[in-house]
Amino acid sequence: MNDGFRQNVPKLGFGLMRLPKLADGKTIDIEATKRMVDLFLAAGFTYFDTAYVYDDGGSEAAARAALVDRYPREAYTLCTKLCSWLQCNGEASAKQQFFTSLERTGAGYFDCYLLHAIQRSNIAKYDEYGIWDFVREQKARGLVRRWGFSFHADPALLDELLTAHPDVDFVQLQINYADWDNPGVAARECHAVARAHGVPVTVMEPVKGGALANPPPAVRDILRAADPAASPASWALRYAASLDGILTVLSGMSNEEQMRENIACMKDFRPLSEAEQAVIQRAREALRADPSIPCTGCRYCTGGCPQGIPIPDILAVKNDIARDPGWDGGKQRYAIATAGKAKAGDCIRCGRCEAACPQHLPIVSLLEACRGLE
Repeated sequence: MNDGFRQNVPKLGFGLMRLPKLADGKTIDIEATKRMVDLFLAAGFTYFDTAYVYDDGGSEAAARAALVDRYPREAYTLCTKLCSWLQCNGEASAKQQFFTSLERTGAGYFDCYLLHAIQRSNIAKYDEYGIWDFVREQKARGLVRRWGFSFHADPALLDELLTAHPDVDFVQLQINYADWDNPGVAARECHAVARAHGVPVTVMEPVKGGALANPPPAVRDILRAADPAASPASWALRYAASLDGILTVLSGMSNEEQMRENIACMKDFRPLSEAEQAVIQRAREALRADPSIPCTGCRYCTGGCPQGIPIPDILAVKNDIARDPGWDGGKQRYAIATAGKAKAGDCIRCGRCEAACPQHLPIVSLLEACRGLE
């Protein structure tokens, strides 16, 4: 990878997966997104990360409206992704995602381009469809400047892929202090593999889908005692950005308050000190006692669900109940979350959700445990 790129990417990136929504809860609020983009760029940050499948294309369209159509092309770095296992029905469909993304964003070219969310359950599609060579061809044409893949699998597969494709410019990994030693994510080992190959890393889920911005009380107390002025989210962002070989840390900010908070802690970034690393270790130990289901709300599980079950919404209710069951055991909250939608009891145990889950959760059994709320 070009050393200038490695050195010049600011440590905070804007993840466009969880953009602000209008009152309907579905449509992206473009005006609010514009204000967030303006704040981000004004603070000196430049890296934007979207994907073909985010909000069924709404995220890429929002990137055009809020960023591409309003700023010079050299003012920002834009990354998007090709997904061979969602919104895709064959090789031609997969490759067409690239050209559709170009059209949606109006960017002319992509500074960074990723094969999306590689796992053992979907890697065959990227190989079968020839996506690796296809992206190399787009780079040769000047339509991609740097490329790589985002990854949600085990370190052995990561090592295999980086050995087979030594020309990738970077890799995107899920890294946060909660998952550092989590065997289902293997953040520590995957980071070590990337460093062994000399491949820079962009970090996704540094705040674990927002869970580390609002951690359990025991964790919050540890962080507050160490620095009353620092938010829980700032600890998580600085932890990920302090690791070796990190290009940038992506934060999926959903409102201006989150944007301002993240800018405040990352504008003059300083790595965690040894004492602060010890604080994180204590927070990590406290998290191990938390029974919450570690769902990040990415919704990859819902795309292939034949029953249309709103799995993340149901799991969120399950977590709420664990913290505060309420007078009826949480049944009212469950009823509200699933009103007009499929229920946990509609699950046919096909397992498609589990194959798609980046967190490798036992979703079928978790839904089974939620049937009593109906």
